[in-house]
This record gives sequence, structure tokens and C-alpha cells, in this order.
Amino acid sequence: MTLSFAPADTPSIPVHVIAPAGRDDFVAGLSPAYAAWIDANGFSAGIGQSLLLPGEDGKPAAVVIGCSDAPQRARKRYILAAGAERLPEGTYHLETVPEGLDLTVETLGWLLTGYRFDRYKSGTSKPASLIAPDGVDAARVEIMAQAEALSRDLINTPASDMGPAALEQAMQSLSERHGATFEAIRGDDLIGQNFPMIHAVGRAAAQPPRLLDMRWGQEGPTLTLVGKGVCFDTGGPNLKPGGSMGLMKKDMGGAANVLGLADMIMGLKLPLRLRVLVPAVENSVSGPAMRPGDILTSRKGLTVEINNTDAEGRLVLADALALAAEERPDLMISMATLTGAARVAVGPDLAPYFTDDDALSGALSRAAGAIADPVWRLPFHAPYETMIEPGIADLDNAPGGGFAGAITAALFLRRFAGDARYLHFDIYGWTPTAAPGRPKGGAAQGIKAILTALPEVLDL
Repeated sequence: MTLSFAPADTPSIPVHVIAPAGRDDFVAGLSPAYAAWIDANGFSAGIGQSLLLPGEDGKPAAVVIGCSDAPQRARKRYILAAGAERLPEGTYHLETVPEGLDLTVETLGWLLTGYRFDRYKSGTSKPASLIAPDGVDAARVEIMAQAEALSRDLINTPASDMGPAALEQAMQSLSERHGATFEAIRGDDLIGQNFPMIHAVGRAAAQPPRLLDMRWGQEGPTLTLVGKGVCFDTGGPNLKPGGSMGLMKKDMGGAANVLGLADMIMGLKLPLRLRVLVPAVENSVSGPAMRPGDILTSRKGLTVEINNTDAEGRLVLADALALAAEERPDLMISMATLTGAARVAVGPDLAPYFTDDDALSGALSRAAGAIADPVWRLPFHAPYETMIEPGIADLDNAPGGGFAGAITAALFLRRFAGDARYLHFDIYGWTPTAAPGRPKGGAAQGIKAILTALPEVLDL
């Protein structure tokens, strides 16, 4: 699938984006027939309204799309996409746009309406194409759209076709496309190279666990991305109920998101040195599965008591973070579909994150607003550190009590991040209800905000 703008010389249909405040003036400039047509169809310039204006030959001569006024726009994402989704196949260009509409965000939303997960389905419809308007960095928007499609595809693919081996192949293909280097450590080699917790989580599965390692770039500041690659999560011996297991193909959403972000960074050729680490496993039940009450020794040497085998994501991330911290990168970011507590706190649409760095948080917040990729800061609340210290071992992977689950998970990971500048995202990775430019299914969350913040954060 290619999410791209149409060539500028393609014959196209003009699109007039209208706010309610300008509707009457716009209609007054039309022919009486068009004015009557707009009135008869109840076009009030609200978000999601689109109306074709027919030409004498019966074919569309123009389109009007509503965008509401500014206060209402703030409550929606991808205003143009809400109208574009209703348009028939064809090529369009923006003729009229109200002041204050961010065309970078809006044209990105338009491109994302073209996303289809059609690997298992035939006969999907073709989207309306758009010619990039003047002033929009078309190449950048296309790279962001394509990378988001990659993240969505990886998450949407069922575990039967997206196990650890397939995730490895996807990451290797990405590295080859951008001229990066790639290495994988698999199976019992994880023990020999001191990744005991990645091995412990994945050793019960049919496909061996592995640590995937990609490097790109020769100059500039160092950025390491670590993504949770649990390709399916049964919960292990602490087996999930069926209703909780149905979406567990998305438990590699952290890996999918860091690969999408890496695709953007490499596609835009940002002047930095990038490393991406993905511990790829399945959390399964069989004879070799880890058990509640087991104590594991991590790569860092810290011991971890396993009080719930369903809290496995933080275990595989811990070994990968410990490896990443050994190089002391200028910025280290982990992304994971880690806790239900984060979803309870902020719902599925916001991407919650943790950092001790106020400047980093400020840059990320500004970037999120600029690119319409909402994030929300949660605290590394130090008084909760005792909750992850069980007494019998250095750390507890699943503190009891039911309180502050997202925070205690983040505090657990911070123990392995060393003294690097560290940012952790606890994402949902899924859109439960379709919205403009965001179909139900796998979701990229926070990566456009991170991309937008990187020039400020790393002084690029």
C-alpha cells in the first residue's frame, strides 16, 4: 500500500473547505443552482460534511467540505479526513481553505484515510487522492503516513503470521530498505550472551525468543529505541481469560511503533545515530514456562521475583534496556503496550509517557499539539519504589494491591535504564472505534510527536 499525494499535473476536482462563519459568503458567490443545491442538502459546514457539486455532464465539478469553527475543531483530529472519507475515488486539490487550518496535519489525515489492511480481504475500496497543496512538505508527510501504515500493518497481522520470526523478518526488511545493519540473537544464545529474562519469557513458545538489533547513521547524537515485541501473550501460567486474550496480537505494539518511528527517522535522514532494540517473544504455556514464584536474574544483575507471569513485558524490556544503557545514548525511549492501568487512567486515545526530564516533556508536549498526536505525562513517583521491592529479591514484577500499576511498571523499567536521558511510553496501540483517518485496529501513538520533538530534544 502506498499512501502518497497525487502528481501535481493530474486533472483534479477543486475542494472548498468551509467554516460556518464563511458559509453564507461562499454560497453567495455561487450560481443560484449551486446555492439551492447546498441549501437543499443541508450543508451547514459542520465537521464531517462533504457535498459534491455536479457539473453539466453529471460528473463532480467541485466539492465542499465542512470544518466547523475553531472551538469545535479542537475537539476533533483530522478535520479534512472526516470529509475526504466520504468522497468517491478520484483526484482532488484544495482550492479554498479557512485561516488557521494546519495543512500539514490535515493533509496527513487525508493520506491516512487511504490506509487499508487488506492482507486477508479482497475488493477493498480505493480512496480519494489529493494533490499536495503549496507550503506543505509533501515528502515528509508521505514518509510519516507510510511509516504509520507500517506500524498499523504489524499490529493488525495476527500472531499466526506475526510471530517472533516474522517480526524479525519485518525488522530486517526495514533495515535493508534504509541501509541499516541488523543482528538477531536467538534461542539459547540469549543465555550465552546474558539476556536471561528475554529467554525466560519466550522459552515456552514454539518459536524461539530473540533480541533484534538494528543500527543506522554514522554521525550526530545517539538515540536508542526499545520496543516490546510480545507477539502474543497468553499470560503464561497466570493464564488470561478468553476475553482478555482476544486482542493480544497487539502486544507487540511497542515494537511496531518504534519500527514506525525508525522508518520516519531513516526516511527523513535525520542527522543522528539510531539504534533499535526489540525483544521478540511469545508468552506461552508449556513445560519450560516460567512460573509464579520463580526468581530470575536480569542482565543487569538485579533479581526479579515473578509474582505474575502475565507481567512479562517489563521483563523482556528490562534486559533490552540494560543493554541499551551500556552505551549511554543521548536519549533512550521505550514503547510498550504494558499495563491496563494506563488505559484506565487516560483511555485508548492518549499516549501516556514517563520522564524525569522537564525539558524533554515540554518539547514533547508542544510537538504533540503541533502534529495532533496527543500524549500525557504521568509521574515517576519515587515514593512508590517500595511497592516494587518484594523482600525476597531485588524487584517484584507484579506488585499486589492494585494501585498505580502504570507507575510501578515504569519505575521497574527505570531501574534498568541507567543514567541515560529516558522516556517511556505505555501505549494502547489500538483504535477501538473508527474515527477519521484512524480505522478500527492497530494504531501508531506518540511517534509523530516524538519525531517532531527530536530536533529540539537532540539539538539537530
